Amino acid sequence: MSERRVAIVTGASRGIGHATAVELARQGHDVTLVARDRAALDNVRATIESLGRQALVIAGDLADLAFAEHIVRHTVDQLGQVDVLVNNAAWRELVTMRHISLESWERTLRICLTTPAFLARWAAKSMEACQRGVIINVSSMMSRQAAGMSPAYIACKGALESLTYELAALYGPLGIRVLTVSPGAIDTEMSNDYTNESGDNVSKLVREYSEDMIMLGRYGTSEEIAKLIAFAASDSASYLTATTLTADGGWHRQHLPLSLRTRQAPGDFP
Repeated sequence: MSERRVAIVTGASRGIGHATAVELARQGHDVTLVARDRAALDNVRATIESLGRQALVIAGDLADLAFAEHIVRHTVDQLGQVDVLVNNAAWRELVTMRHISLESWERTLRICLTTPAFLARWAAKSMEACQRGVIINVSSMMSRQAAGMSPAYIACKGALESLTYELAALYGPLGIRVLTVSPGAIDTEMSNDYTNESGDNVSKLVREYSEDMIMLGRYGTSEEIAKLIAFAASDSASYLTATTLTADGGWHRQHLPLSLRTRQAPGDFP
């Protein structure tokens, strides 16, 4: 069995996916980079190749299941195997259930749930031959703390966590681990596109509220999530499966915002 390892990372052109692809390369993986923006992927490839690893660029729309199947098949053809799959790509529209179109709903489900499920199935076929592998689904703390603003996306993230447990039960006897990494508020393009009904960007207000609720008092970075994903994919996490690793700076355990606590107990909080 070859000690060389190969990872597929979807949504690899920016944010968490970009950082994850680079971090996995630093830790010795060759990486297949998947997103729609070929030029952006080529930039990520250059970074990975500068680290002495191979990078395969596959650009296309993950709403297309035929394209998704091609990703795994082409990776095996070109790089020989699949050891790690990171289902990171996401798409969503900020619109409530009152107004979401069927087209938007179905596109979100296809990219955020259906394609990850089938990518896992196809990747697992390669992993079975080696009796090892790791599938990591990137969810969101919003699966448990909704805001009423993106119903299809929230439904997908909750379902993706449940899918993790189902796949872990199926593939565990074959040495394949399946986990979810659930980020909180991370400083990415997707966290800076909040608009109101008038089209005004209200991301600054969202950020101020969020940081008031986060125990660590700040947004996380893509690099911090990437390091967690790389750990989960490594042999150091060899007994972790069927679980969700939450990285949200403590937000999900926070009851009161810092601004209110400082009023309740002046001097006890910074």
